[in-house]
Amino acid sequence: MFANTLLMCLREIRRNLLRSGLTVLGIIIGVAAVIVIVTLGAGTTKQVQEEIGKMGSNMLVLSPGGERRMGGAATTSAPFELADLTAIRREVNTLSGATPVNMRPMQVIVGNENRRVNIMGTDNDFSTVRNWKVTEGRLFMPSEMKSGKAVCIIGETIKKDMFAGQTPLGATLRIGKVTCNVIGVLEPKGQAMFGGDQDEIIAVPIAMFQRRLSGKTSVDSIYISANSEDEIVEAKAEVEKLMKERRNIGEDGQVDFNVRDMKEVSNMVQSTTGVLTGFLSAIAAVSLLVGGIGIMNIMLVSVTERTREIGIRMAIGATEREVLLQFLVEAAMLSAFGGLAGITLGLLGAAGLAPVLNVPFTLQFSTVFTAFAFSAMVGVVFGYMPARRAARLDPIEALRHE
Repeated sequence: MFANTLLMCLREIRRNLLRSGLTVLGIIIGVAAVIVIVTLGAGTTKQVQEEIGKMGSNMLVLSPGGERRMGGAATTSAPFELADLTAIRREVNTLSGATPVNMRPMQVIVGNENRRVNIMGTDNDFSTVRNWKVTEGRLFMPSEMKSGKAVCIIGETIKKDMFAGQTPLGATLRIGKVTCNVIGVLEPKGQAMFGGDQDEIIAVPIAMFQRRLSGKTSVDSIYISANSEDEIVEAKAEVEKLMKERRNIGEDGQVDFNVRDMKEVSNMVQSTTGVLTGFLSAIAAVSLLVGGIGIMNIMLVSVTERTREIGIRMAIGATEREVLLQFLVEAAMLSAFGGLAGITLGLLGAAGLAPVLNVPFTLQFSTVFTAFAFSAMVGVVFGYMPARRAARLDPIEALRHE
């Protein structure tokens, strides 16, 4: 019996194919939009998690600048010094490494190649703290770090673009007016979570950066690696306590530095992504409601057009329940077909947009299933009233209908 109902519904949909397609257009657009938004949102979340893993999920970043008090002026932050780094290494027991990071974009020349590159002044601990290995060559020697010798370790992008077809090890490049010898190549990291190529970078000894590039003894920020993720909170508290002591900040004093952990950054980004994804999905879901109203309208028209057909069915024995089921199934099938088309369109759209937006394509079957189920449910909900009207027609009056 139910199979016959399905066949009748399919015949009716095929008989009015164009009208059926236009009817479910809102469903298609709504489902496709939700699939694209949720898929790209999931891809962004996955990318953030991967980036945190690359950087080191147990990493802390100590940087200048504290929170502004309500109604108060902004804090003037004293710069960090290498002495602060030494104190952190000596006093904080929960860390596995700490490294200074000074960053500045500068002009770099290799032969006829000339481009602006991020120069990072640091030391060998950056390899441990940033989870960033050297794939070719070596790290800095202690004598090179102490003397500030003009040596550098280049990123993968610099190797490919500025040393194309050449072996960079032992070659020279010019940073500003300083000629440096290339001693190593960093492993590729790819794009950063907020954009930018992490591999377009050149690392130099912090002493060389301070003496020959910036002319300042200050340190921009200090990256710290806790022994494990479980000790991040303890390490953060120890660093904050130590820096308050070194900067003579009392209990009620205004803090002029920040200590951020990567888990905090990850949670913040994921929370923002989640809220934005939910908001945009809610807007897209409005199209589903519009599509549902469209289905209800067209089913009401269909009931009017097929009044005589309904009367004939009832006259030969069809019950109210069977007529109700026929129109309800027809509405659900229309909506489900729209849902399938929307899912296909949405997945194709997400697959096309993911490389453009530089986020991984992350297929979530739960999202696909939910979108399909919701689209079918829209058909049932909005198709009930027309189906009920059809089922309650008086057979005699229906047969008189022209």
